[in-house]
Amino acid sequence: MDLHLKDKIVIVTGSCGIEGSIGHTIAFALAREGAIPVLIDRNERGFTYEKQLRELGVDARFFQTDLTNAEQIKESISKVKEAYQRIDAIINNVGVNDGVSLESEMEDFLNSLKLNLISFYAIVKYALPMLKQSKGNILNIGSKVALTGQGGTSGYAAAKGGVLGLTREWAVDLISYGIRSNALIIAESYTPAYENWIETLKDGQEKLEKIKKSIPLDHRMTSPQEIADTCLFLISERSSHTTGQFVFVDGGYVHLDRALLSN
Repeated sequence: MDLHLKDKIVIVTGSCGIEGSIGHTIAFALAREGAIPVLIDRNERGFTYEKQLRELGVDARFFQTDLTNAEQIKESISKVKEAYQRIDAIINNVGVNDGVSLESEMEDFLNSLKLNLISFYAIVKYALPMLKQSKGNILNIGSKVALTGQGGTSGYAAAKGGVLGLTREWAVDLISYGIRSNALIIAESYTPAYENWIETLKDGQEKLEKIKKSIPLDHRMTSPQEIADTCLFLISERSSHTTGQFVFVDGGYVHLDRALLSN
């Protein structure tokens, strides 16, 4: 199926994690579809990824940006405008489950919101004139934590709850411009960072198997590629009448009957 993403300018925040991370996987999946990923992240890996994408013949750019700093975000969006003159889609992917709890300092809580929520607002705010021109769309990457809680992560939970609120608000606010706004919600995805965390645990493999057994479909984690594939569909013209939706790519983790887990 042709997703009609060729030459579309797509911003991906949090796109410079470890190779194989969700953001990295999304960026390279976009390139394979002929889109032009714009990487916005603070990590210097972005320079390497930009070079790799350009070697594939893709006019990708990396704009190194501290996503907790609204002024840096504004400056980076200005650079995107200078480079491409338009933005066709935004994938707000940045997110860190940072363990900022009720016992944490207020400054830590506010910093968690800056990265995991306020950056989403700032990216869209400064990109909005170009989105209006292109009738582009927004895809926010969410988390089950916004709906289920997790414990010990008030900052991340509050931010991801806010992300879902913004998704629906923007769908209403921007409908007259033909701009769509959706969220993709992840439960358990086996990323390189997740693997690194498992390896720090004394009973890591036992813990991993327990998590897998809690996922109804196939008792396995969602792969970053499965997430990327759904992202590409949601920002494409193939989902042109979908807005204000929360799309779960989670193997049934959030909604399906727990009785399935005994099978």
